[in-house]
Amino acid sequence: MFIQTESTPNPRTLKFLPGREVLGVGSREYAGAEAAAGSPLAQALFGVEGVERVYLGSDFLTVTKREDIEWPHLKAHVLAAIMDHFTSGRPVLADAGAPADETDEADVAYEGEAADIVKEIKEIIAARVRPAVARDGGDITFHSWDHEQGVVRLNMRGACAGCPSSSATLKAGIENMLRHYVPEVTRVEQVVG
Repeated sequence: MFIQTESTPNPRTLKFLPGREVLGVGSREYAGAEAAAGSPLAQALFGVEGVERVYLGSDFLTVTKREDIEWPHLKAHVLAAIMDHFTSGRPVLADAGAPADETDEADVAYEGEAADIVKEIKEIIAARVRPAVARDGGDITFHSWDHEQGVVRLNMRGACAGCPSSSATLKAGIENMLRHYVPEVTRVEQVVG
């Protein structure tokens, strides 16, 4: 098994491509070992000293390290954990029938003009934003729309979470694009937490 690695805009995060499907559809993000109980792969990665966050995508995963550990000391251990997992035949998710997270939407029902705007925003994010950030090992999902203020709130995951350039990505890239295509958008904010 050959696992490729790619750097990401976030220096604390590396993208790992195992050459096979990871989740296939959807994504999962784990911010700590306790949260990874439903994923044998994520649990194995958190067993490596220095792993802080794990993001599972369709055919890749990203690992974010602690600040005090350098990649040369950590990378071989992460590669070994990934290889051991896939060669063991264990599932990526403990409950293979459990649906993968597709979005982190707030529980809001939009109606009328707001519903039309949300639909357009989601289409732009799906077609133009998510494919671009997936190449960098991350994901950006729609969270909510404040129709009164014209504010789009987005979740940043994987390599995008905690990335030093994430605010520039939001403001210079995504906000400008959404304002161009959806004039009702006044600004874009990241949901933290």
